Amino acid sequence: MSHLLRRALGATAITAALAAGSAGLPVPTSAAGAVPPAAPARTAPAAGDWEPRPEQYPGTVTRRDLPIVMDDGVTLRGDLVLPADADGVAIDRKFPVIVTITAYNKAVLAGGGEAVLGGGADYLVKRGYAQLTVDARGTGSSNGVWEAFSARENKDAGAIVQWAHEQPWSNGKVGMTGASYKGISQLFAAGHHPDGLKAIFPQVPSADVYRDVVASGGQIDVGFIPLWMGLVTATGVIPPAYAGSDPDNAFQMLFDRLTTGTTFTLPLMLQAILGGEPAYDGPFYRERSPIEYLDDVTVPTFLVGGQYDLFQRGTPLVFERLQRNGAPVKMIVGPWDHLEGSSGADVGDAGYGSLQELQLRWFDKWIKGRDTDLDEIPPVSYYEQGSDRWVRTKRWIAGDLSARSYALSGKAGMGGAAGVLRRTDPKAGESLLVPLPVSGLCTRSANQWTAGVMNGFLGSNPCFENNALNDLSGLTFETAPVKRAVRFQGPLNARLYVSTAGGDGMLSVAIEDVAPDGTVHRITGGWQTIAHRKLIRSKSRYLDGELIQAFHPFTREAKARLAAGQVAPVDVEIFPTGAVIRPGHRLRIAIQGYDVPHLLPPLPDLVGQALPITLHTGPKHPSRITLPVR
Repeated sequence: MSHLLRRALGATAITAALAAGSAGLPVPTSAAGAVPPAAPARTAPAAGDWEPRPEQYPGTVTRRDLPIVMDDGVTLRGDLVLPADADGVAIDRKFPVIVTITAYNKAVLAGGGEAVLGGGADYLVKRGYAQLTVDARGTGSSNGVWEAFSARENKDAGAIVQWAHEQPWSNGKVGMTGASYKGISQLFAAGHHPDGLKAIFPQVPSADVYRDVVASGGQIDVGFIPLWMGLVTATGVIPPAYAGSDPDNAFQMLFDRLTTGTTFTLPLMLQAILGGEPAYDGPFYRERSPIEYLDDVTVPTFLVGGQYDLFQRGTPLVFERLQRNGAPVKMIVGPWDHLEGSSGADVGDAGYGSLQELQLRWFDKWIKGRDTDLDEIPPVSYYEQGSDRWVRTKRWIAGDLSARSYALSGKAGMGGAAGVLRRTDPKAGESLLVPLPVSGLCTRSANQWTAGVMNGFLGSNPCFENNALNDLSGLTFETAPVKRAVRFQGPLNARLYVSTAGGDGMLSVAIEDVAPDGTVHRITGGWQTIAHRKLIRSKSRYLDGELIQAFHPFTREAKARLAAGQVAPVDVEIFPTGAVIRPGHRLRIAIQGYDVPHLLPPLPDLVGQALPITLHTGPKHPSRITLPVR
């Protein structure tokens, strides 16, 4: 399916899903090196001889709003889909259960929302699985107050799996599926080690919610976070299916939603914007970050990530943590934004089958004990930007990678006067960056940090394909046309020496490919405020002794403005990717002072971060970018 058609269908599906949910419609039934890619991404053949098995059962039947009581007395509700015969009668036997936990109202998903948000039960159910979809605490038809991955909600995730393990229609074996929120919930469930959990299949999950999405580089995400909280709120006030038969419980549910808005959602956003504690990393975000729960998780896990996803940074970190634990784990990272990665519509481009076929292959192996030739799927398969090919490796940071730095040299000017990127002998220079609050609008970053919604509603947009216009609003440094291909994979680092009269400021960095005709392809980006520049070396990542992934504390205590006239290095974590700069193309770094609509500073920092920044280059101030290359 073409990208344009998929985007159009995506926009239609969003509208249809919300309309169906609100109308209450019924539920429709080298060891570490890279393996050379064998085919273009769009035509990659299926791996090996494995074929999906046919349906075992002709139909499905749904039992709605099953009560699931938590240990604090709060009742969650789930819809159970079972295999059925041709007359719609449930098959009288025990089945393994696939659990999905959502904050977006299971009625919306059943009404068509799964086309966008990932899901669809019939494929697995007709092949001998039960599907249990549960509204998270304080969302959909479940009682309680929503607090977005609080410790209480994360405990619920494990308890839901335990409950499914013990039910009379369950054979005791449980798997989990779902994208985004539903993917993150799988990781929290696994961290609680419930009985019977045999395998999970998270799509586009986060690892560290503060660094991944809430406050990239120390500014507040105002593109996605309000959109996301609005989606949860809107789907949460849809009357539940049991409202007519149990109006008291339905009224309590509505009261809980109002409580959520007044005690959690609105106060959280206001405190962050006003520079309160939610603007900084700390216990609140540690409690809500899956990476904090994964140290001893070994459940078999299949991950799907996107190079233009909200959790572009986090999904590979989840993979690496689980691989370090010895868990059977695989990961596909494609050229997808959040909605595209959630739908999984193009997962088949990697060459191993469609999303549903891969889920069947994974669960049949780890739940039913079938031989599904999983060894034919390498641990990592990622799309390489610039070649339209898939690269297969055994590790995310493969053993054949080495660190390569390019120094920023000389002077650049806003409006298109590019400086130079070179391997050696950088020239001294000073370049003035004036932050312009339109930077970011005409770039793929705007689509990425609104979760792909712009792609869905705007369709083809030149701003998403060519970054040249946006680059005029900042500074650029680029190589001469390369003679040999430059291939890189993983996280990158930009060390930029800066000074500023305001003592602070945003460094919004893009790594780009400049084609011979001048078209500028944005490969990836990173963000860092100057006052949050403190580096924790023990948590940062190095390759060949060079920094490739910076870790900053982002605490109130670590925040330090530059003194007047002070020049200091600022390490900008550039989110991981896989790309090639082909012969005749140029590697470019672009630097702006804003990334709108993605990020804005908290109000107390607004003035200080709006003042001009001076970028320093040369032997005394060795500003540079460092890439893991092969």
